[in-house]
Amino acid sequence: MTTIKSKYLGDLRTECVHLQSGNKIFTDAPTDNRGKGEAFSPTDLLATSLGSCIMTIMGIVARDNDIDIVGTELDITKIMASDPRRVAEVIVEFNFPDKKYTDEEKKIIESVAGTSPVPLSVHDNMKQTIKMNWVK
Repeated sequence: MTTIKSKYLGDLRTECVHLQSGNKIFTDAPTDNRGKGEAFSPTDLLATSLGSCIMTIMGIVARDNDIDIVGTELDITKIMASDPRRVAEVIVEFNFPDKKYTDEEKKIIESVAGTSPVPLSVHDNMKQTIKMNWVK
């Protein structure tokens, strides 16, 4: 069963509809690849998916262990390579709120960072750098 419908709108832009919810996102080619850069690029979505997927799995394990990670923020950096043009590295930096996490809670959350579907699905040539910043 189809999950997403996507339509090319011209001028290097697509409209993507999540069929279950009806939510839409648009993509644009980035300015360094002949686009306008007015929306996420497809490679931006790949990097975003990586971070969001890891955060979702962390949310599941946090909920299962009564650990409050609400307010955790991500900084995602995408590094491109050429020849062929591809995402060479995604750096995902987690910034956890000041909630006095125990060492055990940190260990539980950190243990699932590479176990979610997106990190396990991307090519091994794409470096995944995960950083955890816990407020001291």
